[in-house]
Amino acid sequence: MLYHSTRCNTLTADSAQAVLEGLAPDGGLYLPEKIPAFDWKACLTGSSQDMSAMILSALLPDIPEMKTLVHRAYTGKFETEDLTPLVPVGDFSVLELFRGPTSAFKDVALSMLPQLLTAAKTEKGVKEDILILTATSGDTGKAALEGFRDVPGVRICVFYPDGGVSQVQRAQMVTQEGKNVYVCAVKGNFDDAQTGVKNIFAACQGKDLPYRLSSANSINIGRLAPQVMYYFRSYRDLLDAGKITLGQEVNFSVPTGNFGDILAGYLAKLLGLPVGMLICASNANNVLTDFIRTGTYNRLRPLLKTTSPSMDILVSSNLERLLYLLSQDTALVADLMGKLNKEGSYTVPGELLEKIQAQFWAAYCDDARASEIIGKVYHNLGYLCDPHTASGWAAAEDYVNETGDNRPMVVLSTASPYKFPAAVLEAIGGDLSGTEFQQMHRLETITGVPIPKNLSSLEGKAELHTGVIEKDAMLEYVLNL
Repeated sequence: MLYHSTRCNTLTADSAQAVLEGLAPDGGLYLPEKIPAFDWKACLTGSSQDMSAMILSALLPDIPEMKTLVHRAYTGKFETEDLTPLVPVGDFSVLELFRGPTSAFKDVALSMLPQLLTAAKTEKGVKEDILILTATSGDTGKAALEGFRDVPGVRICVFYPDGGVSQVQRAQMVTQEGKNVYVCAVKGNFDDAQTGVKNIFAACQGKDLPYRLSSANSINIGRLAPQVMYYFRSYRDLLDAGKITLGQEVNFSVPTGNFGDILAGYLAKLLGLPVGMLICASNANNVLTDFIRTGTYNRLRPLLKTTSPSMDILVSSNLERLLYLLSQDTALVADLMGKLNKEGSYTVPGELLEKIQAQFWAAYCDDARASEIIGKVYHNLGYLCDPHTASGWAAAEDYVNETGDNRPMVVLSTASPYKFPAAVLEAIGGDLSGTEFQQMHRLETITGVPIPKNLSSLEGKAELHTGVIEKDAMLEYVLNL
């Protein structure tokens, strides 16, 4: 299957090459020339691993033995064989995406990406090592480090914003073991780190390096494609529970910063899954809400630090893919991305905005509202959620209240509440004294919800990666690895 850049139809690669490269040579993102024919009903009949293998075989057909790769990626690594259990909570269903090895939704994709990348490397006859460059706003970093730890022929370097992740998220990264892993803090915010990574790709284009560069961020189609599965899985679970009949549309509320998780839902819809409205949930950094409501994307605003740091993003890379999918116009996308880079904003044509608004709705939730939601959902419904999930819940409530659309609603829960114990503890009225680890234990005592083993084991572990650099020093850091 041929893929091409969102910014140029003639920059093409097959699906294996697209996974290897991560980013297209012109800075665009790879998408297939056409969405493949897909039997979505047949996909719903299998296990989570069966669904994943079927979806990935359709989207990445140039990577062979997909069933084997999926089995290697997931078997024994998640708390349940379903991988992503669906839990009824009040009037909504909560899709728990945090039951993997690092307690974040990124585990679904980043358990799979190393398998895809190494298989693509073999398929394309690539001999040199691959260096994975990744910027993280909190969760991607640890999930990528864990996924690629000690994978032969691959090294991974993760940059995170200094002071811009939770203490637990930082501890997950700086204690990471593995002979092939590098972690470094960047003085700046996530957008600085993400821009720095893109600049490194551009600076190294055509240079003779001892390794190939690739990415574990959702700019890589091999990171995005595995996320499609859990939309199918949740739909199947609703069918099994008698909540829907086959063919009935389901709405999804998705906490998102980089627009990858919600775009996976749109890809599921393009593959035939009866997805209704996709609700884009932001925190106080509501650049996506403003865009979906007005058609103007404007990153020229302060980046706020919130209790949901994984959404503290002003440049949502995967939105570029949606712009292409709905416009089919690479010249337009290239022009808009150029304006975003040079001027800090762009406005889409009215016809394109109508297409976006027909399928996407948006709302945002500040820290105070997130705290209110966490407390309400816990005290009234007995369910403990983190601030990111609370943003998704709030947006789902707003959507139903404003539109009256009562189709079944799935709220994606993207992280364990124990990754943000201070915010969650405060929301339910607990004592905030002590370290985040002490707060985790207090939260467990109060709620009876067990701390995930991968988080409880962090306390007291030695910090192995303590570097902090200026954002302008990222290229030099990578060249010296």
